[in-house]
Amino acid sequence: MKFNKNLLILTTLMVALLSSCEKDFLDRNPLDREVSSTFYRTEADAVQALVAVYDVLGYQSSPGVSWAPFVTMSDILSDDSYAGGADANDGQDENEFNNYNIPTTSLIARSIWIKNYIGIYRANLLLEKIGEIEASDDFKKRVVAECKFLRAYFYFEQVRFFENIPLLTVTIKSPSEYGQSQNPPSEVYDQIALDLTEALADLPGQIPAAEAGRVTKWAAQALLARVYLFYNGVYNAELKAGSSVVNQAYVLQQLEDLISNSGHDLFSDYSLNFKLAGENGIESVFEIAHGDTPPWWDWGYPRGGEGNLAAQMQGPRVTGSQNWNRGWSFGTVSQKLVNDLKDDPRLASTVLLEEELDGSLSKGYQHTGYFSKKYSSDAEHWGGSGQFELNRTCNFRVIRFSDVLLMAAELGSGNAQNYLDRVRNRVGLPSVPATPDNIYKERRLELSLEGIRYFDVLRKGIAYATQEFTVIGLRGPRYEGDQQIFDHTFNPSTRGFLPIPQTEIDLSGGLFIQNPGY
Repeated sequence: MKFNKNLLILTTLMVALLSSCEKDFLDRNPLDREVSSTFYRTEADAVQALVAVYDVLGYQSSPGVSWAPFVTMSDILSDDSYAGGADANDGQDENEFNNYNIPTTSLIARSIWIKNYIGIYRANLLLEKIGEIEASDDFKKRVVAECKFLRAYFYFEQVRFFENIPLLTVTIKSPSEYGQSQNPPSEVYDQIALDLTEALADLPGQIPAAEAGRVTKWAAQALLARVYLFYNGVYNAELKAGSSVVNQAYVLQQLEDLISNSGHDLFSDYSLNFKLAGENGIESVFEIAHGDTPPWWDWGYPRGGEGNLAAQMQGPRVTGSQNWNRGWSFGTVSQKLVNDLKDDPRLASTVLLEEELDGSLSKGYQHTGYFSKKYSSDAEHWGGSGQFELNRTCNFRVIRFSDVLLMAAELGSGNAQNYLDRVRNRVGLPSVPATPDNIYKERRLELSLEGIRYFDVLRKGIAYATQEFTVIGLRGPRYEGDQQIFDHTFNPSTRGFLPIPQTEIDLSGGLFIQNPGY
């Protein structure tokens, strides 16, 4: 995130001592007096601790485990992307996701698990300590609201990936509490709903430019809608926020408020959503910042920097180019997506074609001739200094206003036709009836390669997921390699969830039960 970003240097030293996942730091004596028992006193302390919670949003790897950018791995799980990489060995872990043959020892799954529980821990810790801060009530309310939003975000990512997870709303205080069991998914989702409904009451509607990256009430409303659509689709149930039911009518009311009163709107140019000029712009409802401040060099700890690793991973392997800079060609785009986007104006801003590349292209594993253009190693997003692979500057747009319009249309808004037309008119497409099928199809075209497709399909049911994610015999004109490396069959026995990391099952002492299908 960008507000007070330089505080991260001090904050990282402090918070590293607090995270149970950072054993190497725990084995050292404190480097200064900034420890949890003495730190939480002033507003400045609280801001540093809050920055540390936000910082986890940008984590795309875990030391000694694996790189696992959310957008890259979500799209590889879907039918939008393949694993890619330099060769079959380079992309082996990613290809396990692509083939739905994920071992319980997957380093990528473990990296995702670790990341989200670090974020949850930091949010819980600040929520516990905020009462000790000497600050105004308004300041405290906002910090609490932001922590609840962020905790909800981390839990949503975790429960969507793993389903059966432990729910922790306080920090573990002693070894006697280490034995935590998994909670029913409904309890996790209800806590997410409670956190978001409570947060939106105290989050601001507008924030100054100097605080770009901090969440607003509009972000909480939009995230609640995304949570509702997935939960209701997968489990056919309503959410509960404490004693209140969060149903379709309530969620739609939140979206209508956002649409009418937030000031968010569509860019006139679709491509601006993925350019520097569009960062934290009018269409961005929630965005995770990446950049090259501070410049980062450490390959052993890439998440210490602020670069977008998804952009590095997904960029083409080009040298000698004025426009593209030595990506690693993971997440190569499928012919299926290109076919669906045929004749759609958004294709040019979504998929990078091989013939657009200058310089010398090295074709990697599962080469299709197509790469993501939304998050890539393009010249506009090259870092100004530091190790170039670790300093990609593209922000990740988590929720865009077009997504809000389509969610409201899907939930049965009386303005559904207008909302669908706004999304299509922006790119010069004619009106089509606002039927459920047309709205859902529009999501596919509007939001492709943004980490959304996989979960949109899962919420339509396992039969539909099996139909969409099983792709056999489809071959594009630029595919290189045997057909079998491009064929993949969805495994319905897993219901689309990842395995609980075996390390966590072992550490649980028998309390954790592995997910079905593994």
